Parts: sequence; C-alpha cells; structure tokens
Amino acid sequence: ASNGEQAVSRALKLRPDVVVMDLVMPKKDGIAATAELREKLPAAKCLILTSFGTAEEMHAALKAGATGILLKSTANSKLVATIKKIATGKTVIADDVEQLLSEEESIPDLSPRQREILESITRGLSNAQIALQLDISAESVKTHMSKLFAKLGAASRAEAVAIALRKHLLKI
Repeated sequence: ASNGEQAVSRALKLRPDVVVMDLVMPKKDGIAATAELREKLPAAKCLILTSFGTAEEMHAALKAGATGILLKSTANSKLVATIKKIATGKTVIADDVEQLLSEEESIPDLSPRQREILESITRGLSNAQIALQLDISAESVKTHMSKLFAKLGAASRAEAVAIALRKHLLKI
C-alpha cells in the first residue's frame, strides 16, 4: 500500500495475521491506520516498521495497538523472526526503540516558568534580558535556572538546551 488508507483497505480485504505498517505515510499515518485496524480487524497484529520517530510517536503507536516496533535498518532475518513472534501474540520492540522510550520516561516535569526560561536560553538571552522579558528579578531568573539545571542534570546553558532537545522538551 502506498498510503495509510490503502493499508487499512487492503488489510480488511486480505485479513492477514500480521500487518507491517510504516509510521509515516500519506493520507493516514501508521498510528491512525493501526488504531483503525485494531478496531475493525482485532485479530490482526500490527508491526510498526520505521526509519525514525519520536518517543511520543512510539508510545502513540503502542497505545493504538501496535504489537511491535522495529527500525527499517533491522536485518531481514530478524524482521522475519519478529513477524513470527508477533503472530503468536508476543510483543517485540527494537532495542533502539526501548532505549528511546526509557529516555522519554525520565522527562523532568518543568514548571511553565522554567519552560519559558529554557526557551529564552535558546534565543541567546542573558539572565538580565530574560528577567526583563518575563518581568521578574535577575535573582529569580538565577533561582529558576538552578532548579532547571538540577531537573535536567545539566551543568551549563548549552547542556540544558541539548538535553531539552534530546528529550523533546523544546519545539524549535
């Protein structure tokens, strides 16, 4: 199938035991297509095969009913073995994806003010400029920065931004 709608349509006609679904497709992405298949064809198992994706997308795919997630770089022999495992009802998630999901689980809970300060850091603002922008004292900015760095496990502004980007805490 060349898009998500075709994937669902063909699966409903063919009634396979396992559907190998891409995460990113036109018309209907793999998450929506998987959710629809799980609703309309509950016996079919869905394996997401993707070249990339965020932890949020992987969680969404699992929530939609995917019983496996592999990267497209997976060796053919492992792909075949995984399809067989999934057909028997097992869940299989690639090690790289497991790592991504475990990193995502450790996302710190930042306050709205800490998020504002983090975003200001990405724009290259100094503490004084952040204080002026947010209408707070420079001392308050320092306090928020200390707490922000502690939550992220960062020792510098650059490290805080790098961690925030890796954990998808920033939208740039």
